Amino acid sequence: MSVGAGSARIAIVGLGPRSLGALEALVTHLAQVECRVTVDVFEPSDAPGAGPNFHPEESPLCLLNIPFRDIAIRPPAFSRCGSFAQWFAKRTGQQADPDSFPPRADLGRYLQARLDDLLDEAQGAITIISEKVTRIERSGAGWQVHAGDQPRALYDEVLLTPGQPETAADDQLAEWQDHASRSQGQLAQAYPAAQLARRACDWAGRTVAIRGLGLSTFDVLRVLTCGQGGSFDAQGYHPSGREPAAIYPLSLNGHSPFPKPATEALDARFDLQPSEMDRFSQAMAQAAVADPDTARAAINAVLKPVVTRILTDCGAAVPDGAVADWLQAEWTDAGSQEKDLSPIDTLRTGMALADGSRAPTIGYTVGQVWRKAQDALRAGYNPVETPAETAQALVGFDEGLKRYSYGPPLSAARELMALIHSGIVNMDLAVDPEFTMTDSGWTLETHGNTARVSIMIDAVLPAPDLSAIATAPVSTLAENDVLTPQAHGLAARTLPDGQVLDEQGRIVSQLCLLGRLALGSVIAVDSLHDCFGKSSERWAKGVRARQGLNN
Repeated sequence: MSVGAGSARIAIVGLGPRSLGALEALVTHLAQVECRVTVDVFEPSDAPGAGPNFHPEESPLCLLNIPFRDIAIRPPAFSRCGSFAQWFAKRTGQQADPDSFPPRADLGRYLQARLDDLLDEAQGAITIISEKVTRIERSGAGWQVHAGDQPRALYDEVLLTPGQPETAADDQLAEWQDHASRSQGQLAQAYPAAQLARRACDWAGRTVAIRGLGLSTFDVLRVLTCGQGGSFDAQGYHPSGREPAAIYPLSLNGHSPFPKPATEALDARFDLQPSEMDRFSQAMAQAAVADPDTARAAINAVLKPVVTRILTDCGAAVPDGAVADWLQAEWTDAGSQEKDLSPIDTLRTGMALADGSRAPTIGYTVGQVWRKAQDALRAGYNPVETPAETAQALVGFDEGLKRYSYGPPLSAARELMALIHSGIVNMDLAVDPEFTMTDSGWTLETHGNTARVSIMIDAVLPAPDLSAIATAPVSTLAENDVLTPQAHGLAARTLPDGQVLDEQGRIVSQLCLLGRLALGSVIAVDSLHDCFGKSSERWAKGVRARQGLNN
């Protein structure tokens, strides 16, 4: 990339892992091309490259949900910092434990090191502008970006990489926000966790509820306990006396996600053979362009023999038709197979599956196989335009399986169990309790159990619903129908290279979107690996073609 008169001008809104991956791909693709390109990246935060999820100053208690051995975000050839494990070893002077789950802040520091290498390679062609974009609009042959006190020069192309922007509160949360403003009850957010830790310093002896039982809840529990001076060891949890007296996690079904296999050896049991991975890739490519029934049949046909083989190899009995029945239930009502498990039984089962003391179940095996096949899933789905009803089915299947495929480390599940045994965490109200608002906060009730809580922590990740986005410029683009959903429950319509499509399926010229807000047009977007994958490559190649930079 070089700077000069007549150069193509690109604007990127947001600078987290997604846009870092896109910029690395762009610099790589333009390295051997005689062209002049300038890129302005608008990012108002103090953590460009890392983004809020991996902020370098975030609490070290917030861990990744993938171990070192599975972090494969390979750096571009020009980068000097090496892989994450290499960078970590150089920075700390010790080799990373392949089975450990590192703090998200460490990954953020690594991403910022990659950003530094990128800026050096770009030689001034990339400028980071610490301003919030308030509006983008079509102007003549390009796009006008409004940031700070004045509009910027026209851009030949704009890429949106907004991550998960702030959303309008759902009905329940909006009611609670209003209630907290008029009562003694407090409503807090799970993140930033460092901010939550500071607020929690005043919650000693109080009763707290956590809305949501996903990955974020494990971070919240560490902040409320270890973050207040408590500690875990093989004997359990040792309180400091500064943590809340009682913590009530809750969700619609009260089930925590199933932890990943504890070691590389246990994890290897779920590896697909090369021929099985090839068949999965072919099935996914077929499913992505088919009608929903054909898509489901194609996925089932490739999953059933793999899951049956793994279960048999692990010594588990597999009754005829059992795998097919499980998959059918998953397509129609995800999670219904575990509906009879209590919250405690779900946690115990997950721990036993993860440490290998219990033979794998059908569901656990399907989830781990699906995790192993994520690259093949994206490779089959993302390069094509999937019919809306098929997209709903495939995305719904992928999202449902996240209770297995996106599970936490086993250590997190053990910490939750230790907190239950200590009496600090109570799961009696975990399953969809009724709420009554009181002057002091909330009363929770279910099946005759009640609890009064004065603090509610929201740990639910909002869905990528365009109509609920409350942050410009995405909110304005959605209101003006520039960004339109592919179908109900899905996010924006885009082409495989990120080009935005309008409601009629026409290309919105020179406007692109990558990431979570394109869910449905692409799949499995919440993975860090996807930020540095083929979607970024396709966008970079598209820039070359659209801007006439191929010579």
